[in-house]
This record gives sequence, structure tokens and C-alpha cells, in this order.
Amino acid sequence: MYPFFFDWTFLLLIPALMLAFYAQMRVRSAYERYSRMRAGSGMTGAQVARQLLDRNGLSNVVVEKTSGVLSDHYDPRKQVLRLSEAIYSSNSIAALGVAAHETGHALQHGTGYLPLMLRNNFVPVVNLGTSLAFPLFFIGFLFRGPILMDIGIILFSLAVVFHLITLPVEFDASRRALGLLAREGYLRRDEVGSARAVLNAAAWTYVAAAAVAAVQLVRLLLLRGQRD
Repeated sequence: MYPFFFDWTFLLLIPALMLAFYAQMRVRSAYERYSRMRAGSGMTGAQVARQLLDRNGLSNVVVEKTSGVLSDHYDPRKQVLRLSEAIYSSNSIAALGVAAHETGHALQHGTGYLPLMLRNNFVPVVNLGTSLAFPLFFIGFLFRGPILMDIGIILFSLAVVFHLITLPVEFDASRRALGLLAREGYLRRDEVGSARAVLNAAAWTYVAAAAVAAVQLVRLLLLRGQRD
């Protein structure tokens, strides 16, 4: 029997890992390209986010700067929209697209968008599950403990569900973002396509993450079958 991390089922991961690499390269390329193109409105990511929030009844949501590159996110617990410095202070098409996307998450939270609510509720369970899934499965695999393997599979299945729920959340946030940027006049019609290219590229990273998780689950199931 091959060691757990070097068995033949690892070959199944190669296409998913290649997709993940492609997604990262695509989002980096799109962001670098459109971060050099200034939006005709001249507004920064922070200004656009603030105005969109205010116009949609979310004046209570704070917009603040955070460290890191593309570390932008909306924190539903504290109702804070955090933009990386490059997005916060930039008036590029990429910056406006990313800022509007994160604003889309705040709007989802404000309207009780069901997939977002489900994802938020999954977070603590998934964090615990992913930290225990592989150790439990690995111990069960080595010592022929089917119960431990089954528990590991169940816990990792929660992570797969989390990734699948994330897809509609991210796609919907991008849809809202592009609609807001066009309707409110922050981007011209010819600029919306550029923002869409950035957000579509980012969406591929979530698709790739879901694919990697799904293939990992298949691996666990195959390895579990070898122990029957």
C-alpha cells in the first residue's frame, strides 16, 4: 500500500490543481491590467463603496482600510467593509470593481440573502471540521479504524458543501456590483466590461477551490474503500 499522501489517487488532484493555478494566474493578470486603467468617474474604491452603501440604506456599515494585497472582504459580524490599500485609495477600474463586489456582500447581508446566511452559519463548523478531518481520516487509515475514517469524511464533506454554497454568493455579489457601477454611473458602458473581466477572473478562484475540495473528497472515499 502506498503512503496516504503519495497514493495513486493523488493523480486525481492534478487537473483540479492545474485549474487552481490557472485561476490564480488569470486573476493576477486581469487585476494588474485593469489596475492601470483609471475610471472616468475619478472616484476611489473607498468613495464608491461608501456612496453605494449609503444609497442602499447601509450607512451603519463602516468602510476601512486593511493591509495585504487583494485582502478585501466584508465582515458580517462587525458590519465592516475592509478594502486593501491598493483598492481603497485607487480610482482604477479594477479597484472600483473589487470595492463594488465587496459592497455587494454587504447588500446581501442587509437583505438576508439566503446563501450568504447559510455560508456565514457554516464558517465555525467548517473551520473545526477541516482542522480535524484529515488527521482523523489519516489515523483511521493507518490503524484500520473505519469509524475514524467515516468521521473524517463527514467532516470534510462539510467543507465541500461550504465551497459549493460560496459559488452563488460570489456570483451574485459580482452581478450586483456590475449593475450598481453601471446604473449609478461610476463606470461608463465601455468600462463595465473591464470590471466584469476582473470579477470573472476572481470567480474562477472560487470554482477552482470547489473543484479541489470535491476531488479531495473523492480521494477520501476511494481510500476508504480500500480499507473495506
